[in-house]
Amino acid sequence: MKNFKIILLMFIGLTFYTCDLDEDPIFLDAEATYADLQVARGALDGIYQSMAVYGAQEQRIFAVNGFSGLFVTKKNGNFVNNVNNINLFSLKPTYDRDAQNMWAGLYAVIGRCNAAIANINTVDSPTEAAELGFNDIAGQAYFVRAWSYLTLVRLWEDIPLWLELPDNENLNKPKTLAKDVYAQIIADAQTAASLINGNTGAGYPRQYAANMLLAKVYMTLATNPSLRADGISEAQYWQMAYDEAILAYGQYSLVADYSSLFTDEFENSTESIFELQLSQDAANSQMGRNYTPFKYKLGQHFGWLQVHADVLLDHMATYPDDPRIEGTYLYSYYRADNGVLINLYPAIANRNQFTKAHPFLFKFVEKDTQHSNQYGDQNLIIYRYADLLIMLAEISNELQNGQQLDFVSEVLDRVGMSNSAYLGGQSSFRDAIMMEYRYELIGEGEDAHNNRRRGFDYFLTNTINKHNNNPIFSPSVDLLLSTDPAQVMKLPIPLTEINTNELIDD
Repeated sequence: MKNFKIILLMFIGLTFYTCDLDEDPIFLDAEATYADLQVARGALDGIYQSMAVYGAQEQRIFAVNGFSGLFVTKKNGNFVNNVNNINLFSLKPTYDRDAQNMWAGLYAVIGRCNAAIANINTVDSPTEAAELGFNDIAGQAYFVRAWSYLTLVRLWEDIPLWLELPDNENLNKPKTLAKDVYAQIIADAQTAASLINGNTGAGYPRQYAANMLLAKVYMTLATNPSLRADGISEAQYWQMAYDEAILAYGQYSLVADYSSLFTDEFENSTESIFELQLSQDAANSQMGRNYTPFKYKLGQHFGWLQVHADVLLDHMATYPDDPRIEGTYLYSYYRADNGVLINLYPAIANRNQFTKAHPFLFKFVEKDTQHSNQYGDQNLIIYRYADLLIMLAEISNELQNGQQLDFVSEVLDRVGMSNSAYLGGQSSFRDAIMMEYRYELIGEGEDAHNNRRRGFDYFLTNTINKHNNNPIFSPSVDLLLSTDPAQVMKLPIPLTEINTNELIDD
């Protein structure tokens, strides 16, 4: 239920901050905003609305997918050497505009969260409706701040850490070590899990979203020794990840039809753990415009993301009859304006033409072919239950607790696929489960991190070289991904931050 889409229009102005987090709130002061429960709920909607603005949503999706090593784009040129392909998408990032706007967008989100956190009084044992309401709103703010910082630190590593509201004495922040940023994310997510209680209603994350986020963090720390807290071992982090993820297990359920997840008819399903509520009236979402292929629908269509052809071939080879293929990739369709058939590889065998050499990502496509509006209504799922099940399978494999096959089989049973790839030892299971994230979740925002989470060598072997050395690779239509660890593992701090923040010079 899109229960707060229209009300967003009333509260967009509340506690709005620029990307530098240095602009005073407008319309209402923060103290007044968070003293009244109903107004505070509107301000919370403003927090979620700020996640749906162009930089924090459309450009974030473009940037995180572009830096995953799995995509190619026609944005800014229908040729393989356009500015995006030779930069971000080839894992050779310089100062990319989409990544820069994503940075600004997420820091604006953090600014709104900081206002809520600074001004809401919470209680340890709430009993009254107002106490439950304010606790839930504060918990939501802590959760969104944790998610925003997790998104940023994964891509940029050391980043400025804003936990308070700026003033004339405090306008800039130096970079904080990634290890300390992760520690703050853990603290925020733990607080979120303790405060979120469901009082705000349907359409908002429950506390289990914070548990899932914590599990993701602990999985990252398990495989990255430099980020761990002193005295906590890899095995302990895997157990901590399990303890958090299992709290969300059984609280959701997989939908029967995989493809229905990416339509606006089946939003806020039983599988959705964290979902942005979007509408063309309240959020002006341009996801459908930006990610719908040429003439698949009436109206505007840019088709920003195409999946590397070898990624689709790998999926087809692993699961030949997987219904997820139809719900994920688009390589044959009839034009909405004249009915002419458009085929791309592999519906055509010839890969000589760049624009037809790779399938489109179908998940964010506007499914209504008669849709002619620039804006769209399709919600954006950020966390879902299938991801949690794959996480539990991976964690259980590392712990060797005997549960790993059960968790992944739940995901595969939905689509009628065999679990035979998982019947070997721990190492082969690990490799298979890392690919399962890709088959199930490609394009949804986790690929860039999952591909890197086990370190440069794993990323090089299982993503970069797997693409560069693929038998179908052709330099006229395929990107040669960088193999330089100094390039491929993190993004450079945006120029706008360097130019305006006197405490950061690179």
